[in-house]
Amino acid sequence: MLQPTKTKNTLADATTWDFTRDYHSFANTEQVQVTHVSLDLLVDFDAQRLFGKATLSLDYLELDVTELWLDSRDLTILAVTAVHATDTTSVSIPENEAPLDFILSEANSILGQKICISLPTSPCKQVCIHYHTSPAAQGLQWLAPEQTAGKQLPYLFSQSQPINARSWIPLQDTPKARITFDAKVQVPKGMRAVMSAMNHPDTPLNGVFHFEMERPIPTHLMALAVGDIAFQVIGPRCGVYTEPSMLAAAAKEFEDTEHMLEVAESLLGPYVWGRYDMIILPPSFPFGGMENPRLAFLTPTLIAGDKSLVSTVAHELAHSWTGNLVSNATWRDLWLNEGFTTYFTNRIVEAVYCKEQAELEWVIEFGRLTEEMASLPKDKQTLPANVQQGDPNLAFNRFTYDKASMFVHDLERRLGRVAFDKFLRNYVDHFAFKAITTEVFVEYAQQTLLPFHSDKISEAELLTWIYGKGLPEGYCGPTSMSLDKVDDALASFLQGTAASQLSVKDWRVHHWQYFLTQLPEVVSQVQLMDLDETFRFTQSTNAEIACDWFRVAIRNHYDPVLPALSAYLVRIGRGKFVRPLYAELQIAGYHTELKDIYTKARAGYHPSIQVQLDKSLIL
Repeated sequence: MLQPTKTKNTLADATTWDFTRDYHSFANTEQVQVTHVSLDLLVDFDAQRLFGKATLSLDYLELDVTELWLDSRDLTILAVTAVHATDTTSVSIPENEAPLDFILSEANSILGQKICISLPTSPCKQVCIHYHTSPAAQGLQWLAPEQTAGKQLPYLFSQSQPINARSWIPLQDTPKARITFDAKVQVPKGMRAVMSAMNHPDTPLNGVFHFEMERPIPTHLMALAVGDIAFQVIGPRCGVYTEPSMLAAAAKEFEDTEHMLEVAESLLGPYVWGRYDMIILPPSFPFGGMENPRLAFLTPTLIAGDKSLVSTVAHELAHSWTGNLVSNATWRDLWLNEGFTTYFTNRIVEAVYCKEQAELEWVIEFGRLTEEMASLPKDKQTLPANVQQGDPNLAFNRFTYDKASMFVHDLERRLGRVAFDKFLRNYVDHFAFKAITTEVFVEYAQQTLLPFHSDKISEAELLTWIYGKGLPEGYCGPTSMSLDKVDDALASFLQGTAASQLSVKDWRVHHWQYFLTQLPEVVSQVQLMDLDETFRFTQSTNAEIACDWFRVAIRNHYDPVLPALSAYLVRIGRGKFVRPLYAELQIAGYHTELKDIYTKARAGYHPSIQVQLDKSLIL
């Protein structure tokens, strides 16, 4: 096993960092590690809190360690005890638990609070923490019945990535320390609870659910959802959970998932998680998807009716290997998850759908990357996200996703697909169930890739891709002959051809996305009205197309979109859409409209999105 180093490459950031350290966790994982968490949770919708306890099983790496440091944010710690027996099922403090002293540090606005627990001189194997969450927990969203599709029952769902697990579970919240877990979850009768574990759709809705995840996972993959949730099988290993009214549409949209799973296995080896189920959450879910093992969380904005947006399903599935199996050790190393997964997604789409769609999505990725390159400072344009002293949410940018994907695509181009596939599969096998840093990947490539392919890629070229700013000199982005017809139509339109005269037959969603994103910064009101009347962009039910259109309209003060834009931002809480749209409104000077829309929409957004927008918007 390659060992992480504390050295830095000369192409890296000038500041000297210990790249083995997770700067976003208080945990003393080098001394003692939590290996298993046993949860006993009561879900209280009236109080908007989780009440319960977490029993942590410990592995002592240093026998003389006297303290256990855990991560928390806005948790109320009622008691901490050492467990001297295996019976940990009582909600009250049982006789077999001995109280332990603990201290909560002063709160940090990003990291939360460190829980410093004094360990007994005779090492205990389990520590139990009795606690409850806050209604403002950033990792939990509580929805009133009227905010759901069914309008009858409330809803709860979690979002733990990157460091929000600590807002609903006291633990070592770092991807460096993997855990297994089991859980007992009590909910109101008639509601269903599901977790990132093995779920059993035939469990009676009597208010008590039991879960087990026997495979070690990073803590940011801890997940819980509770609500009026139904289930439908869509394959031997795949199924869909969602609110009853969305179930049929979701099952139809994602019916190809089992085929995707088979393709993924052919590339990277057996699927080790047993089942790949999905839950389609309410529209306030802040991401397109979240790769929680055995239960991927997805946004309903993917249900377009034509499978045009299902690459997000492929993306979350691909994470089962690159992310869930091989993980980033710190949030600086996020590109190891997202870059390989974005590339792998493209391979799945090519095999399941067609090469044209894969090419189109790759070109769209490159377009997003070049747009962000124009606005992000140059020193932020490396694959490692140097956010050690900042908010780890800032690591989620087009460089950790799309530049990293371009790097992996370039490796495939240089080595050839057969040789690259062999390297990729060996890489996943070698680091399975481990968390690695950028530097560990570099060392692995230096030992397994460069010696056998030195005629195709040099060490300098490898390091420039990883640590260099922007794209390597001479790099040519992806192209697709399928976009020639879009370029022709766009040129014709800008030269005065009416929108109704454009040849758009058989265009895919990605053609329309490309058309909208390639429009010049300044488009006349007459041209915008012509496009809108012809193609009805303002009324588009495709969330991606609508977002791209709204951005064009806002930049050019095309005010007829404002009512639809307001309804869109109130209805949808996906960060990919709401963050750029609010930014466009702010830049374009729509201050009154921005304030009015955000005032109406904010309560429906996930707490993590609220925090980000509260910081970035000038109201």
